[in-house]
Amino acid sequence: MKVELIKFIDKYFGSLVCLILSINKIFPTKEKTICKKILLIQFWGIGETILALPAIKALRDKNKKSRIDILVTDRVKEIFYYNKNINNVKVLRLNPISILIFILKSCKKYDLVIDMEEYLNISSIIAFFAGKERVGYRHGIRSSLYTKKVDYNDKQHTSETFLDLVRVLNINHNLKSLEKLDYSKKDKNTVDKFLKNKKMTKKDFVVGIAPGAAESAKSRIWPLENYVELCNSILKNKKSKIIFIGNKNENELIKRIQSKIEEKNRTINTAGLFDLNSLFYLIEKCNLFISNDAGAMHIAAAQGIKTIGLFGPNLPVRFAPYGKNNIAIYKGDNCAFSPCINVHKGQVPDCYYPKNSKDYQKCMKNIEVRDVLKVIK
Repeated sequence: MKVELIKFIDKYFGSLVCLILSINKIFPTKEKTICKKILLIQFWGIGETILALPAIKALRDKNKKSRIDILVTDRVKEIFYYNKNINNVKVLRLNPISILIFILKSCKKYDLVIDMEEYLNISSIIAFFAGKERVGYRHGIRSSLYTKKVDYNDKQHTSETFLDLVRVLNINHNLKSLEKLDYSKKDKNTVDKFLKNKKMTKKDFVVGIAPGAAESAKSRIWPLENYVELCNSILKNKKSKIIFIGNKNENELIKRIQSKIEEKNRTINTAGLFDLNSLFYLIEKCNLFISNDAGAMHIAAAQGIKTIGLFGPNLPVRFAPYGKNNIAIYKGDNCAFSPCINVHKGQVPDCYYPKNSKDYQKCMKNIEVRDVLKVIK
């Protein structure tokens, strides 16, 4: 099912189901002090899933003998490859039949369910049926289905907001860095062979650039001509090479940028060539990473690469590339609507200005190439 259709069904039908199920709140649930089986729910955002990993590690550290499963969609399952904090990754297709089958198989199977989704009703419905005790965010009709509720603090980093879900269980964790993402030896060999064929050497200063963004909000993309100017400036340093990162849908965007670069022979387009785990290693090979507010930015931050994030529709205080030496550039104060993206409210618009107006992407256009070059230097 397409994302927009899922959101539509979830908003209207899901809200009705939550309202019906909320009558259960008159029957108190006995809190379990020992949780042998725990389920986490985190569906589809690559960036948000990466930011949830510290909370998952904190949960594991406190529950070393418990079985911890996670329910995800196909889009993010690779993030949990060889993750020692998870016992079993369960992949769910977001359609009514798959959801119903999972609910029937998992009814009250778990002592504890932690719903890490910020606004979807379906995740709270699954949590209601699967868990004896349930933790989730306090806002919305969905919150009536939880036994423990947490305020969603949108004035702190999202990784801290995920940690709040386990802090309510008396689990304390001081966040210092993100969890590194793993990959296989095969992934490593594939990438190394590819880079060798492209004549990439250890002497090169490799700049990774991710100029795209997920289909949910394309207004996060910095203008094409800015990326062209930035790349030309970077390539003035003869040791520099650029690796473009993206999925297959971003291939044309990257080709258009490449076509306008003066020394395009020192750029590599990897859009759609690698799976997610291979990308973890490929991004790790970069000396510097520049990205819109999107999943690739958080991958780079997790892998310990110096990262620059470009923000407009969303706020860096929530989603900046986390970690020492990472920098977020935000100049959205010129836009009356910024932040127009509020994930916890289900608000992910493209842009409130018409596409054919000069104000479309006003907040992103306000970031100048010199702003980025100043940070690079």
